[in-house]
Amino acid sequence: MASTYITRTPSSAGNRRKFTISMWVKRVKLGVDQWLVQAGASGSEFDIRFTTSDTLRFSTWDGSNGYGMITTRVFRDTSAWYHLVFQYDTAQATDTNRNKIYVNGEQISPSDTSAYNAGKHPPQNYDNPSWNNTTAFRINDVTWTSSSPKDAVYSHIHHTDGYAYDASTFGSTDSTTGEWKIKTSPSVTYGTNGFFILKDGNSVTDQSGNSNNFTVGGGTLTNTEDCPSNVFATLNPLIVFANTRYSNGNLTAGRNSGEPWGNALSTLAMRGSGKFYWENRLDSSTNGSGHNPLQVGIQSFNDGSDATFADLQIDGGLANSTFGASNYIWRNQGGAVTKFHNTTSTTWGVAVTPGNIIMTAFDVANGKIWWGRNGTWFSSGSYVGDPASGTYEAFSGISTTTDWFPVCAVEESYTSFNFGNGYFGTTQITSEGTNASGIGKFEYDVPNGFTALSTKGLNL
Repeated sequence: MASTYITRTPSSAGNRRKFTISMWVKRVKLGVDQWLVQAGASGSEFDIRFTTSDTLRFSTWDGSNGYGMITTRVFRDTSAWYHLVFQYDTAQATDTNRNKIYVNGEQISPSDTSAYNAGKHPPQNYDNPSWNNTTAFRINDVTWTSSSPKDAVYSHIHHTDGYAYDASTFGSTDSTTGEWKIKTSPSVTYGTNGFFILKDGNSVTDQSGNSNNFTVGGGTLTNTEDCPSNVFATLNPLIVFANTRYSNGNLTAGRNSGEPWGNALSTLAMRGSGKFYWENRLDSSTNGSGHNPLQVGIQSFNDGSDATFADLQIDGGLANSTFGASNYIWRNQGGAVTKFHNTTSTTWGVAVTPGNIIMTAFDVANGKIWWGRNGTWFSSGSYVGDPASGTYEAFSGISTTTDWFPVCAVEESYTSFNFGNGYFGTTQITSEGTNASGIGKFEYDVPNGFTALSTKGLNL
């Protein structure tokens, strides 16, 4: 999460002329220096990072000279996992073979990179001054500045000491979809300082057999169901609504005291078919007088209007939107609870306070949506909503030919989504509910027939 990094200091140096690093990474913040891997200190360091230009840099500096590659290609997809492989082999006679970058199975051509300082490629038989030495290895951190964000998401990190492998060792192309997919147990030799961590969950115990275990140097290392083979929805930081603040892997949205409504939209949308379930927790509120402002629901943008994402940057949140795109929203503020379709509202449900969890169930195929709180679905009179049987919904008649995005609005408050990752912010769910689909982990029971909003869930 936001302050988390892991570290290990080798007791002896390994092969400083040949090694491979492979990792799966999901970006969270853009336009900032994001150190993925680092060793050494300022002035003599090795690092792999996304730059402020969202390019990818693979470099080393020995105090006098710097060598490395900076891609001209940019990486700005915060909804996808990138498979990154960095091969270093200065024994090679040809300079372009001494350091290579692979992204999702494809090698980045040296012609599509610029040089770091003295040159792109280190001299032949050049010993890396920091990596595979007795300096600390750091992942998701850098030693000389606190400005690097520490909330990227990682999976299956390999380091092979003394062995150079290309991307095909760690992944392959799916014959049906054409997508690059993970090899969860590749056949490699790890060497003295080699390791394999974050294989299944958030374990920093080395799975290579070397016992080169890492430790958590700061923050809390949390587990996530989101992985290279099943991507879950998050909030989309590329769509900036009134400077909404994002954190915790883009699953928390908020506005500080004195700030007006801010809104957030998901990375994945629903259309045509499927039944989906997600949860929101009202984390905190500084609004005063028990207002606890929170709006959750679904929003569309392809209904033929000329509405743009900027149209949501208004005071009053989603429920007060008057532009053409449709929304179906449940709103809590000052003890008043209402459901909205665009600007028409009706009293609905029970008020929430910080710590309460709002449940949303959306039957896309039948155009119905439900909301509930803390395990109980909201009702109409004596009738309790029942998504599993498709009865007593908050709204029906929702278009099945529209792309619908989960959305929220907050005013002087923070809310965390659980799209199935099993966490609200950094807090793990306390008692996992039933989920017949087997996709995702939620606090409360997922209605029968519903599943998480993820790539596997969309393909059920």
